[in-house]
Amino acid sequence: MTTTPQHGHGPSCAATCDRGLRDHELANRQTICTPCVHVIGVWLREIPTQIIVLEGSRQRETTGASGGRTTYRTAPLPGRDDILNILGPAAWNDGIRDPYGQAARDQHGPLPIAGTLICWVRIITEQRRWNPPATLTPQALAAWLAHPRALDWASRQPWAGAMRDELHQLMRTIRDLTRLRPQRRPVPQPCPRCDSLTLVQTDHQLYIDCTTCEAMFTREELALAARITAAALDTGPA
Repeated sequence: MTTTPQHGHGPSCAATCDRGLRDHELANRQTICTPCVHVIGVWLREIPTQIIVLEGSRQRETTGASGGRTTYRTAPLPGRDDILNILGPAAWNDGIRDPYGQAARDQHGPLPIAGTLICWVRIITEQRRWNPPATLTPQALAAWLAHPRALDWASRQPWAGAMRDELHQLMRTIRDLTRLRPQRRPVPQPCPRCDSLTLVQTDHQLYIDCTTCEAMFTREELALAARITAAALDTGPA
């Protein structure tokens, strides 16, 4: 089972992840841990849904009124300028970035979604000589980066941690605007490692976390642990 706590014995993962790399991850030449690789894919697949919400928030909802005037059903949304900025366009040559993800940018505040994703697509296409997506929409860029071939290769690069951290910040910015976040739910099962009732499941995440001992388990591992416990109870003391 994946019972290694976040503070592992191997080299550390990305700057905002304190897990240590495990032996199979080091053998795969990964520079970020498998949970981080998985969560990057989750974020990238979430972006199209978040864009739908952002697009709906950029327009004030209006109805016609007598006298040719327009009335607003709701007050203008706070953060409207932020929404317009995050949805802003980006060109293939926007930004200057070194291999470790440091971008030189003239604008203040976060890059648009497309601008952030283009930077990482460019790095991968230039280093691997792969073709970029046919269109540079945020949806197409996110789908390209989330492809297993691209994500697996990126996870083995020295800048993978910078990519993970920048996408993490991007998703925080997006979720702050949309208020649309994955839900965390308690799991009614003792932790197989510490026996505490503190297992937590987060939508779309590969692992279920124990907030007490910081162990991580797949759903299959928890199901196996439950069967073992049930069998031990049925058998009873010898």
